[in-house]
Amino acid sequence: MFAVIKTGGKQYKVAEGDKITVEKLDVEAGGSVEIDNVLMVGQDGQAPTVGAPVVEGAKVAAEVVEQTRGDKIIVFKKQRRQNHRRKKGHRQDLTVLRITGITAG
Repeated sequence: MFAVIKTGGKQYKVAEGDKITVEKLDVEAGGSVEIDNVLMVGQDGQAPTVGAPVVEGAKVAAEVVEQTRGDKIIVFKKQRRQNHRRKKGHRQDLTVLRITGITAG
């Protein structure tokens, strides 16, 4: 069984046992989170159930493995011939989830 969920403005296709990295969620490591923003649920050999916009009653349960940070990216802006340069770094806060169960509505 698989599901397509939406969290942090992005969509992820998940199955039970998968580990995914999403935008930061305010849950401690070792805690559990339930995502009810499920866009599609499907099984092998059957037609998937597509929500409009979400599947009613469908939920994805996940366990928080760790809170981490992404790689550093460099934002560099320059205006030529103006002696204008700006260099800025950014690291995104991330949450690693392990999918523990999918329930279809």
